[in-house]
Amino acid sequence: MPSKNILWFNQTTIKDIPKVGGKNASLGEMYQKLTAQGVRVPSGFAVTAFAYNDFLRYSKIKKDVFAILKKTTKDNLSESSKAIKRLILKSEFSDKLKDDISLAYKKLSAQYKMARADVAVRSSATAEDLPTASFAGQQESYLNISGDQQLFLAIKKCFASLFSDRAISYRIDQKFKHEKVAISVAVQKMVRSDLATSGVMFTIDTESGNSNVILINAAYGLGEYVVKGKVNPDEYYVFKETLNKGFKPITSRQIGDKASKLVYSHNPQFPTKDQKVEPSLRLKYALSDKEILILAKWGVIIEKHYKRPMDIEWAKDGQSGKLFIVQARPETVGSQKNLNVLEEYHFLEKTGEPILSGDSVGVKIGAGLARVIKSPSQLNHFKEGEVLVADMTDPDWEPIMKKASAIVTNAGGRTCHAAIVSRELGVPCVVGTHGATRKIKTGQAITVSCSEGEVGKVYNKNIKFEIKRTNLKNLSRPKTKIMMNVGNPYAALSFSFIPSDGVGLAREEFIISNYIKVHPLALLNFSKLKDEKAKKAIEALTANHKNKPQFFVDKLAEGVGMIAAAFYPKPVIIRLSDFKSNEYANLIGGAQFEPIEPNPMIGWRGASRYYSDKYKKAFILECQALKKAREEFGLKNIKIMIPFCRTVAEGKQVIGILKDHGLKQGQDGLEIYVMCEIPSNVILADEFCKIFDGFSIGSNDLTQLALGVDRDSELVSHVYDENNEAVKKLIAQVIVVAKNHKRKIGICGQAPSDFPDFARFLVRQKIDSISLVPDTVIKTTLAILSEEKRGRKPRKNRK
Repeated sequence: MPSKNILWFNQTTIKDIPKVGGKNASLGEMYQKLTAQGVRVPSGFAVTAFAYNDFLRYSKIKKDVFAILKKTTKDNLSESSKAIKRLILKSEFSDKLKDDISLAYKKLSAQYKMARADVAVRSSATAEDLPTASFAGQQESYLNISGDQQLFLAIKKCFASLFSDRAISYRIDQKFKHEKVAISVAVQKMVRSDLATSGVMFTIDTESGNSNVILINAAYGLGEYVVKGKVNPDEYYVFKETLNKGFKPITSRQIGDKASKLVYSHNPQFPTKDQKVEPSLRLKYALSDKEILILAKWGVIIEKHYKRPMDIEWAKDGQSGKLFIVQARPETVGSQKNLNVLEEYHFLEKTGEPILSGDSVGVKIGAGLARVIKSPSQLNHFKEGEVLVADMTDPDWEPIMKKASAIVTNAGGRTCHAAIVSRELGVPCVVGTHGATRKIKTGQAITVSCSEGEVGKVYNKNIKFEIKRTNLKNLSRPKTKIMMNVGNPYAALSFSFIPSDGVGLAREEFIISNYIKVHPLALLNFSKLKDEKAKKAIEALTANHKNKPQFFVDKLAEGVGMIAAAFYPKPVIIRLSDFKSNEYANLIGGAQFEPIEPNPMIGWRGASRYYSDKYKKAFILECQALKKAREEFGLKNIKIMIPFCRTVAEGKQVIGILKDHGLKQGQDGLEIYVMCEIPSNVILADEFCKIFDGFSIGSNDLTQLALGVDRDSELVSHVYDENNEAVKKLIAQVIVVAKNHKRKIGICGQAPSDFPDFARFLVRQKIDSISLVPDTVIKTTLAILSEEKRGRKPRKNRK
């Protein structure tokens, strides 16, 4: 007769949570049902909840355990936890339970042709990992366990972890009755990721809740360091929609420092140890593109099977070179967001320069007095509303994390413990700052901002801010298409939830300045660079690229791809690079290749660069990047826009270069637009209509050139006015011409974002689309709806 103490993964499914807990039930479900689809899960067995309850009865400690819990409050958590753990650890298993565990372990070892298999021993609570409550990190894991005696002790420790401070606290907060929650234990063959890599994967963007992408974190060694935030891992994004259609849509690859790793030791008392990672390895990606895509495909399979976004742990075996899934649970933060309410945080005063930066978690702002915690003994000093500053957080700290106005850590990435708990609590958090506990002092007034994109910032003062909430559920859509101006690829994931019709202006300049940082000609002519400091910087940035120009192509493709993926399938119009010569010179290695112009604003910029013999090779890199985003990532929603195109002849030359490098107008739906920002674009609009699919009015430059005003000069700034009648006449004129030629026409300049009256003027001219900065979309949409009500019906609401 089968033992009630043991159930193998091939005997369990997700329906068995009461018997084996959430973790084991999920492992069994995947082992049985997803292996045939190629998802690799290591074999193992569950020590059941029945075995746990039988242990409490056999050892006669059940009554004592629940008597302690009955008297437990938030004030005496620690004492209660220690008392219960002592009771469990000093108690013995029955001979029957020992025999059953030993026999199962012997069978598992035989499966892998080993005398004593190395196993991972993890707790699996029966109320664990529900779709709306994450118990991640609530109980313990023990790695590289070998032999019966080590295994018995590890299982006993897992039983005891059901009564840690944080586990007791969590059950109290989630209103789970202690006596209703039991624990099972997973005993699973170890994946030798100590010799390779491991990490976590989410089938949704954890910050924004955007479900178009998969997020993967990776570092060297065993996975505990990524989960607990002891290392800053690599971060990869993959676009789901085209993943299984023959494309390779890795839309972002960011290097983490991966300074240390957890590996096997040869000490049975301490089976794992910390080890530094070689500097050369730290600069390399922990996963190959092929491995990233395999994991992402598995993520999609797992998500489809469970019919919900998932939080997954994976590992690569350094001996076999194979990837494995070692855990999967429901994702409980991004997937639970109310997408009908738009919440925006804005500063009400100037911030100044930050004293620290790292990865932002969430989109909120928090401020208060700092409390630097360097050891658990200091936790009792923490006060409600303070900012928690630490090297990294431990799951035991969860009760004080709830009291924090914000959290800042030295280490960790966006999927570490501090990040996961912060998201769940709705507390802004900046991880991976490297120097928080050194630069910040207890009692110091600081402000923590996660509202400025993927880079979280810490400011050395208490800065006033406001929270703006907008209910999107009943917001009508105007007939005029409302699009957005977007430059930051990571912010695009959040901006995609603002009601819009796509991106009317995606600027390459932000991607080049912040992610590439290097002048393209410096990459193409690296051996001829005279600036040794620039050479060193380029070597570090391109460590993963033998072909340095390919670094430019890959990073630009990823940045553009991230924006297009965030808004997919809505159109995303990418404006080709429009730096001025002085701005290009500020890129690494740029000074050697740029002229000094007296007025760069009307100098060598836009289209005139692309066909110039002095810059054409650099422009071809842009073409290759856009081709990669469309053809390798499958993002056919990308359109191209040419800026500062002074003449029709220039337009023809640039369209020809694009065609020569795989970007043929009309092929696979590729549309090519031109910025209408020079009076000649309006005067010769009939001719421009013959070669372009549409126009986007750049009101900033058009105003400057129509009025003869340098918009960077304070001396004549009072003359600069988009509402000037001359500017409006030019805009009205080009709209009429575009309509006559059945060409699309929109505007992406600043005017409609700044002046609702200007937006109303555009509606009266029957413009097709208005592209706005994200924080003015709602306000301007309401103004446009008001104007349209006078004679045109609005559209029904849609995302």
